[in-house]
Amino acid sequence: MLNHVLLPVTHSVTYPAMQMRLNKLLAERVKPDSDKQAIDDQIWELFGEEWAVMFTDLAGFSRNTEAFGITHFLQVIYESFRMFIPIIESGGGMLLKVEGDSMLVIFRRPESALRCAIAMQNATRAYNADRPLAEHVLLAVGLGFGRVLKFGDQDVYGQELNVACKLGEDLGVDGAIQCSDNFRKSVQNQRLVKFAKCKQSPRGTKQAWVANYTQAKAGK
Repeated sequence: MLNHVLLPVTHSVTYPAMQMRLNKLLAERVKPDSDKQAIDDQIWELFGEEWAVMFTDLAGFSRNTEAFGITHFLQVIYESFRMFIPIIESGGGMLLKVEGDSMLVIFRRPESALRCAIAMQNATRAYNADRPLAEHVLLAVGLGFGRVLKFGDQDVYGQELNVACKLGEDLGVDGAIQCSDNFRKSVQNQRLVKFAKCKQSPRGTKQAWVANYTQAKAGK
């Protein structure tokens, strides 16, 4: 259900039009004699949008949970959200979904996503500097850019999202910002980072890249 953006949450009205339209198209698509390409074109016309997507993950979840207990890691997750959400909001991002210790964030401009990722990594460095290792926030970030299917403020689907998820989670590295080839091309004129090829690239991008950044450049 979609809430009207101008109404307070206590008086929100739900709009099922998006779900109804999508469900109708998918129900038509599953029929044996349906024109799947035509239906796909309609779905992309209705819901396709261009976004930069960010997927984050906290490194060492299983290892630290086993060593220090789940409540300790819940504290680390809480602290990470307290630290990152203001950076995301001030950096032009929209936090779309939280799953465990991971966040899905979307940006209209890939440059904003890159700046935000750098600011988040620099914030973790500052936060970890005077804390014991067990309390460190270890952040991995994956970035993608391109056409995705966006359904209200609930979900996005698409190849670039899949790549960002892989780079932020499965192939994520503590302290690293990794991105798809499409994302790198979209910010190739910036001077914030220098890109280097990743040793491993997930399916969906011909080459993954790691952004080499410095704290001094993050605020420029």
